[in-house]
Amino acid sequence: MSITMHSASVPVFVRMLGNLGTWLDKAEAHAQAKKFDPAVYLGARLAPDMLPFTKQIQIACDGAKFGVSRLAGVEAPKFDDNEANIAELRERVRATVAFIQSVPASKIDGTEDKDVTIPRRDGPMTLKGEFYLKHYVMPNFYFHLTTAYALLRHNGVDLGKADYLGALQQ
Repeated sequence: MSITMHSASVPVFVRMLGNLGTWLDKAEAHAQAKKFDPAVYLGARLAPDMLPFTKQIQIACDGAKFGVSRLAGVEAPKFDDNEANIAELRERVRATVAFIQSVPASKIDGTEDKDVTIPRRDGPMTLKGEFYLKHYVMPNFYFHLTTAYALLRHNGVDLGKADYLGALQQ
C-alpha cells in the first residue's frame, strides 16, 4: 500500500494521542502515589516564558484537529480551552480522536496540491496540502506532544521511550 495524505496523518495522530492518554493515566497514578493533587501538573512549565502543560495538550489536539479539518475541507469542532483537570484533558484528547476518525479518508487523500490557508496573528498564510502536513502540522503536533511528555517526565512521572512510542504494531 502506498502512503497517502490520510495514512500519513490520521493514524499517526490517533496513535500518539492514545499514547498521550497513557501518559495522563501515569501522571494521575504518580500524583496519587506521592499524595498530591494531579492539578499541579496543569501549570507546569520547563521555562517561565513557555506555555503550561494544559496549553501544550490543547495545542497538540488542535494541531491534529485543524490539520485534518483544513485538509478535508470540513468544519472542526470548537473546544473552549477551559480544561481544569486531568479528566477534562483526557476528554479533550478523546474528542479530538473521535473527530479525526470521523473524517473519511476520501476527503483527505488527494489534497497534496490543495491550497490550505492558516489564520495567523500576522495575517493568513497559504500552503499546499502536502507541505502543510509535512512541514507545519506534523512538526507542530510533535513539538507540543513532546513538550507535554517532557513536562511530565520532569515532574517525576515514570515515563520512558516505550511510553512515548507506544506498542509498535502494524
